[in-house]
Amino acid sequence: MKLKEYFPSLRESLRVRRLKRDELVRADVDPLPVVVSMTSIPARLGILHLTVRSLLIQTRKPARIVLWLHRDLRGTLPETLSELEGPVFEIRYVDLECPHRKLIHSITAFPEDVVVTCDDDMIYDPTWLERLYVDHQRFPHSIIAHECRRIARDEAGELLPYRRWPTVRLRGVNGKALVPTGYAGVLYPPRALLPEAQDVGLFMRLAPTADDLWFKAMSLLNRTEVRRSSEPGPKPRLIIGSQRVSLMRKNVREDSNRQQWQAICDHFGRRIDV
Repeated sequence: MKLKEYFPSLRESLRVRRLKRDELVRADVDPLPVVVSMTSIPARLGILHLTVRSLLIQTRKPARIVLWLHRDLRGTLPETLSELEGPVFEIRYVDLECPHRKLIHSITAFPEDVVVTCDDDMIYDPTWLERLYVDHQRFPHSIIAHECRRIARDEAGELLPYRRWPTVRLRGVNGKALVPTGYAGVLYPPRALLPEAQDVGLFMRLAPTADDLWFKAMSLLNRTEVRRSSEPGPKPRLIIGSQRVSLMRKNVREDSNRQQWQAICDHFGRRIDV
């Protein structure tokens, strides 16, 4: 975490920490018809309640927030997290041990619902979900992401390193080469991905740590448009201490994202040519 990010993150953490449980767990009379879906790892369970709290104080609450955890964690959760369970937030346990579980279990459990994914190391602005949903109402068949990168190749057609895939700056744009970046939030309408998205053996072989890229491939194969949000708003705040264990080093600094996207391209060929 950069020094300039430290104090804003601390301020946001203190703000959501002060909120009373009774106010947080109460369901809205008119929630958004959305399932917010996420996952986490043991190293972040002690701070995860900050993310969940920020989701429970949205200007428009979701109908449901589901946290998917590995079944070995049952009975080990800190009270700061388990006390938030109620009519909105629930925890479900599965066998899968990879980041893909933040989405694939929810699109199976709630096939007719809009599913919005988020990360477990962020504090989200109170209007975060409502801004995604406003765009969904305008483009009900599109994947909406607050932040995107654009797949980039050199003049010879070779993939550039992931760090050189440009961040999309324009608002409300769409395109085949746009890749939603999961940390800022991504909205998936029902049946946005090819059913093959559920093929655990295949995604663990091609993209074991690059869930965002796997979901991108499955949307391309399904001919589902990706759009950047027209109102990205403030970026979520990284939680202090959340990066002690992170995929950032492997996927970005060691360029594993490029390797995994190349493996996906090699497997599916021209069907995902961008």
